[in-house]
Amino acid sequence: MALTSSALAADSASNRYRSARFRMFLDIVDRTLAEKDRCTILDVGGTAAYWTVFGGAMDWSRVKITLLNLEYAPRDGADHIAQVVGDATDMHGYADNSFDIVHSNSVIEHVGLWVAMEAMAKEVRRLAPQYFVQTPSFWFPIEAHARAPFFQLLPEPLRVWIIMRRKLGYWEMAGDVGEATRTAQSAILLNKRQMRYLFPDAEVITEKAYGFTKSYIAIRRQTVQ
Repeated sequence: MALTSSALAADSASNRYRSARFRMFLDIVDRTLAEKDRCTILDVGGTAAYWTVFGGAMDWSRVKITLLNLEYAPRDGADHIAQVVGDATDMHGYADNSFDIVHSNSVIEHVGLWVAMEAMAKEVRRLAPQYFVQTPSFWFPIEAHARAPFFQLLPEPLRVWIIMRRKLGYWEMAGDVGEATRTAQSAILLNKRQMRYLFPDAEVITEKAYGFTKSYIAIRRQTVQ
């Protein structure tokens, strides 16, 4: 779900976690700028609103963001943010290490089944010497998209049945079984072991909320060449 600047600003509970994550990410940017004149960032599945809300402390005279999404979206005319249309699982238009950092927030769980996740992870790892990839945890009691307790633990036929009968979190009530099935399959949450497999050269950090694992962040930090 693409969030606008106003929606992000209003979502104060989630923003506390986003802000903490962004501080970790900003440390990678600062380290890069300490060694280079400019820092180029590929944000896979990101929005201009995210950078508007959280990027106030960044030195925008030296930072360039490229947003890669399946389609173009409003970006508030920011000169330091470019947009490209592309597929997170196949970014062959970019050579290895085309960017200084790859950033991705709550995207890998949406690209498809495991094979698609492996393809995205491989692309992220080859496109920059450093990356920062976050995804919600399978084990958090409230499913991150349906915003319903333990929804991810239900068998798919039951999830489809529920989606056909009510609105859930970010998901509207489906009009038929096809739409409901697509919605149920649109977010496949991961555990820490799976994240470590997808990103074997990263540190996988566990984000906690109320004593539960809320999300995982795979971070690869390297000396900038």
